[in-house]
Amino acid sequence: MEDKLLGYMQWPEIEAIIYSEHDRPKQILGPHKVDEGVLVQAYFPGAEKCEILVKGQEAVEMREVDEDYFAVLLSEETIPVYHYRVTYGEDHTVKCRDPYAFPATIQIEDIKKFQAGIHYEVYKVLGAHPMTVQGVKGVRFAVWAPKAIRVSVVGDFNQWDGRRHPMQRRDGDIHELFIPGLKEGEIYKYEIKVKGDTVVLKSDPYGTLMQMRPDNASVIYNIEKRYKWQDASWMSQRKKLAKKEKPEFVYELHLAGFMRPDAVIETDEDGNETIVKPAGFYNYRELAEKVTDYVTDMGYTHVELMPVMEHPLDESWGYQVTGYYAPTSRYGTPEDFMYFVDYLHQHNIGVILDWVPAHFPRDLNGLARFDGGPLYEHPDPRRGEHPHWGTLIFDYGRKEVSNFLIANAMYWVEQYHVDGLRMDAVASMLYLDYGRNDGEWVPNMYGGKEHLEAIEFLKHLNSMMKKRNPEVQMIAEESTAWPKVTGAVEEDSLGFDMKWNMGWMNDFLGYMALDPLFRKGAYGQLLFSMIYAYSEKFMLVLSHDEVVHGKGSMIGKMPGEYKDKFANLRAAYGFMVCHPGKKLLFMGQDFAQFTEFNEGKSLEWFMLKHEMHKKMQDYMRELVHFYKEYPALYALDDEPEGFEWINNISADESIVVFTRKTSKKDETLLVVCNFTPVVRKNYKIGVPFRGKFKEIFNSDAVKFGGEGNVNPRLKQSKAEECDGRDDSIKIIVPPLGISIFKCTPLAPAKKRKK
Repeated sequence: MEDKLLGYMQWPEIEAIIYSEHDRPKQILGPHKVDEGVLVQAYFPGAEKCEILVKGQEAVEMREVDEDYFAVLLSEETIPVYHYRVTYGEDHTVKCRDPYAFPATIQIEDIKKFQAGIHYEVYKVLGAHPMTVQGVKGVRFAVWAPKAIRVSVVGDFNQWDGRRHPMQRRDGDIHELFIPGLKEGEIYKYEIKVKGDTVVLKSDPYGTLMQMRPDNASVIYNIEKRYKWQDASWMSQRKKLAKKEKPEFVYELHLAGFMRPDAVIETDEDGNETIVKPAGFYNYRELAEKVTDYVTDMGYTHVELMPVMEHPLDESWGYQVTGYYAPTSRYGTPEDFMYFVDYLHQHNIGVILDWVPAHFPRDLNGLARFDGGPLYEHPDPRRGEHPHWGTLIFDYGRKEVSNFLIANAMYWVEQYHVDGLRMDAVASMLYLDYGRNDGEWVPNMYGGKEHLEAIEFLKHLNSMMKKRNPEVQMIAEESTAWPKVTGAVEEDSLGFDMKWNMGWMNDFLGYMALDPLFRKGAYGQLLFSMIYAYSEKFMLVLSHDEVVHGKGSMIGKMPGEYKDKFANLRAAYGFMVCHPGKKLLFMGQDFAQFTEFNEGKSLEWFMLKHEMHKKMQDYMRELVHFYKEYPALYALDDEPEGFEWINNISADESIVVFTRKTSKKDETLLVVCNFTPVVRKNYKIGVPFRGKFKEIFNSDAVKFGGEGNVNPRLKQSKAEECDGRDDSIKIIVPPLGISIFKCTPLAPAKKRKK
């Protein structure tokens, strides 16, 4: 048998295994039926002896035919079930199953769908998946790496030795291997040999859990059938309400910056302080309760989380992602994050995630040059690199890359039950010349600057999301005037449900930052948004981008002395709530935190000990609840019939008057905004119809920190023309304030007979 065994040795193939260059190791390793029986070959670097154990038989020592390369010819008619017993030095013996004795488990149909870019659950195929094959528990690994010479799975379980578990290349350049005996919790990476005999270590692009930074290995973790969701009521209601117009006021937050445990500091007898335990992070489960308590009290309908996908740098706030399928380990496990979403849902709070498909970092352990060259990024740096951000741009025209991103969006929605995705930096995706000078970009096939592949990717994503999860909101941060961002893809739209209204934000904040004396010269900035308000479905945002990098917090932007700043901010928020569009406000701005957002510490909750900050919080709480109570403020957000100017020509007084409406006349609200510090008494305004007008909200109320210039008595209109209206009322207009009246129509006055 010895001579026959050597006759079966394929020395070039063996050499490829030993030199770790074989990308189809199952051609030689593992069991193979031959004329004389079953040939079994194995490679165990560093082993002194290897035996094969067949059930019911004595151990058979395998022959070392080359250095650390073992083979045996068994006189079996069929391939038996067997183990290896490998000896590494004195008293160190390992018993294991042969990874190369198990069949491939990825179906050809899955590979074809991935190649076509239409496998919307490809994350169930690629990545690391605990499973049972032929009655044996283990983990199947699969990764896409077309240009790799060889890919291996490495980890503590094989001493990070890429020679031990080379993967089998399949059709579509999928590398697959089932490793028996591996369990959840093991860390791993892919060792990829690339051209030039260079070896790189990569985290799993489809890994569902990664180590806490600065470590970056992937962790075997099975997210399926692990967590028992308790949000069935919310999910059912979400589908029912999907097509109904409803209030939406989003609280944007950064999990670590919202609240974090204080550092533990000890002081010695000399008064010297030592940090025993630095400020860390709350777990997702702890944060669930803290966020829910606050959001419920304030009345917000949703939270929007700055990216929770794994990222290496805290200062990036999550916008430079290395683990697209992994909730960051800073706050716990994937199961902990499921609990977070579930807990908020059980308390009727929606969850929106920031999602970053526009670019990714150059970190060598991540997607960059994944298999030795551009793979996820476009190969031409004029399309594949962001010159200003130092990041890389996805190759949207490559089907497998597009599939990676589209499946990732579905993953967060379908596996984690999130209610919406806010897509970051959409403008940078749409324009080939974004952030580039002449000569630094390549036109499309028609000579234009539109990124045709990115446009197709967005339409594909949004159309499929609408088909699979029609109730989920897709929201674009798009800062230009690109037409048809929202609407149906079938009508040549990009397919988003909403667009951040960056134009309104820039104009309005520019206006509010002015000394009231000069606002009359910028009156148009206050009005301009209504010219295009119905060109898209908008969300008004005062987001984190506006309170960082020296721009100042919202209260810090306001002009005037201390008390005037608060009055200005109350007026600003009141105007925002009454303006058409859904709403978003960044954390800390609702109690007027003066300092800018700092991801390294909690919000300055201690500010609530100060009267004006507490009253600002009280104001915002009442304003948000008020917004939800009155359908006129949201029911016709996207319809011109929901808004009407009464007075938009009083530039000298910096006053605007308008109505918000529903299809029911008696739900009409009359809104008066004064952006100067001047009280207007007996100020005459036109009203939409003959009726009674009761002030139901006033930002100058004493309880909010104002001066009490309110309208306590019901006003009945008089048949006196004003603002082009037949009827009018006279009111007190609060300084730097907003006043809102509920309108109750009366029957038209009878005309006297002559």
